[in-house]
Amino acid sequence: MMQRICRIMNPLLIVSLIMGTVPLAAQAQPSQLISTQTVLNTEQVNTDRERIDALLARADVREQLVAYGVELPEVEARVAALSDQEVHQMAEQLDNMPAGANAVVGALLTVFIILLVTDLLGLTKVFPFTR
Repeated sequence: MMQRICRIMNPLLIVSLIMGTVPLAAQAQPSQLISTQTVLNTEQVNTDRERIDALLARADVREQLVAYGVELPEVEARVAALSDQEVHQMAEQLDNMPAGANAVVGALLTVFIILLVTDLLGLTKVFPFTR
């Protein structure tokens, strides 16, 4: 009876010991390290995207976009597809705009120009008059 238990337990113990050491061997090589600057850039891009999304969520901005003939889901999709560099440029333009009502118009004009350029390049199809 004892020999039978040992025959069953020995392979199970060997397998459990091997399985316990495999993750240690896999973690011996560290993955790619992330620099502090990379983390800061990612945080800045996330902050910039949140600012642009907050601007587009405003009712007056949405009304003005509709007045220009732009479909809101198309704008949201295009803004979501912006590269990190484009998001940063757009956020810088928002920072350089004067405060008040002109800022909204300027921001809308910036979004309109970006969408117009991407339409002319064939990357989006927001405005029917660019085809």
